Amino acid sequence: MRAKGAGMSGGEPQSSNFYLHSVFLLLLCLFTSYCSSSSYIKSSVIAQRKHALLPEISPSEAPQPLLPLLAPSPFSPFTNSSIPKLSGVCILNFAAVESMMRMTSIDCVGGFAPYLANVICCPQVDATLTVLVGQSSKDTNMLALNGTLAEPCLSDFEEILVGQGANDSLPRICSIHPSNLTEGSCPVGDVNAFESTVDSSSLLAACGKIDTVNECCKQVCQNAIAEAAGKLAVKTYDLMSIGGSHALADHSTRINDCRTIVLRWLASKLDPSHAKEVLRGLSNCKINKVCPLVFPNMSHVIKSCGSELHDQRACCKSVESYVSHLQNQSFVTNLQALNCAASLGLKLQKANITKNIYNLCRVSLKDFSVQVTPQGVESGCLLPSLPSDAVFDSSTGLSFLCDLNDNIPAPWPAPSQLPASSCNKTVKIPALPAAASGQSRICSADQASHALFVVLAIFALLMKI
Repeated sequence: MRAKGAGMSGGEPQSSNFYLHSVFLLLLCLFTSYCSSSSYIKSSVIAQRKHALLPEISPSEAPQPLLPLLAPSPFSPFTNSSIPKLSGVCILNFAAVESMMRMTSIDCVGGFAPYLANVICCPQVDATLTVLVGQSSKDTNMLALNGTLAEPCLSDFEEILVGQGANDSLPRICSIHPSNLTEGSCPVGDVNAFESTVDSSSLLAACGKIDTVNECCKQVCQNAIAEAAGKLAVKTYDLMSIGGSHALADHSTRINDCRTIVLRWLASKLDPSHAKEVLRGLSNCKINKVCPLVFPNMSHVIKSCGSELHDQRACCKSVESYVSHLQNQSFVTNLQALNCAASLGLKLQKANITKNIYNLCRVSLKDFSVQVTPQGVESGCLLPSLPSDAVFDSSTGLSFLCDLNDNIPAPWPAPSQLPASSCNKTVKIPALPAAASGQSRICSADQASHALFVVLAIFALLMKI
């Protein structure tokens, strides 16, 4: 599989100064870890949280169980590949987010960064930058950098990550610019002015700890952030002095820039790990609302599967070819896959394709995510809807959790269908996979029944010497 993703993740080949010169293999395997009690509890807790997040389950047909494949020996340990060359002028306190920086390097490792960008890598990068500026404000009393310092600080940030194994094109992949470290158009950039303008105690009460399952629906913290950003945006600012639509557009930009200032202030009041949890939870509310895939021209599908469908084989062949291009873009979450299935289905319906070609051609939800074919067996990976990170272990290598990794049929959308959402209880999520009988040979029967997640292990990934 070549790293040539598109859409939000970018996907052009990584620059030559940091190349992975070995092919890699993705292999799906059971998350067993010797079937220890700790791994069993982790699977159970995640499964319970997932049931709380997803809308009502309404199976139309029980899917077949996923039979896992066993993984070979892990690849060589992930280690620092270079010593970063820092500018020496950046005032940010990188030591305060040392642990987050290491996690970001793993989440955005080398050639996998484009594929993990929209769900794991870029949200982690954004959270790390926010916490970095927020924690540094304890020393500087500033919630933003000026333009002179922003550029070298962003360069230092990238150098440290690349030195720990991250992709060397993160600014392009995640659309990060020096302006992301400034106050933008927000009129408030220092802590004293912030706390004199905003009801900081109410803001901290609403966002000091969030429920990652329910926040996207109840929006307790999001509403508090919006209120605070609104107060900052109108400080020393007269909407009436700017006319018409330009005033509204300018005010919207200021609101967004001030929202960033609010998040940095929150990050300064929480410890880095806690701040990360809040920020990643908030970002996931936005992530799961959309389909991150870019749909290329579908004229050949429309031609083969038009209203007068005469050749089912030709239709399905064109659908398979089209979907295969989508699979080169990015890993997606289960809710994103539902939104992608709905988006593509509605586009086809607008082109007068009325027949349910998902059912006709056996298109599944996992077909909208990156596919791997270990030992000739096609497998796909849908990431969990809740925030997650990649995991590095010296004995097992690099891995991340996959949710609903089986052949759940993609639902053909109704013409007026709402986007898939954990808040929209009218959306029906297909059945969860049944427990595979083969699991009992690896774990106890009780443990196997809870193995709803699998680990996607990554092997044979060697860094440039």
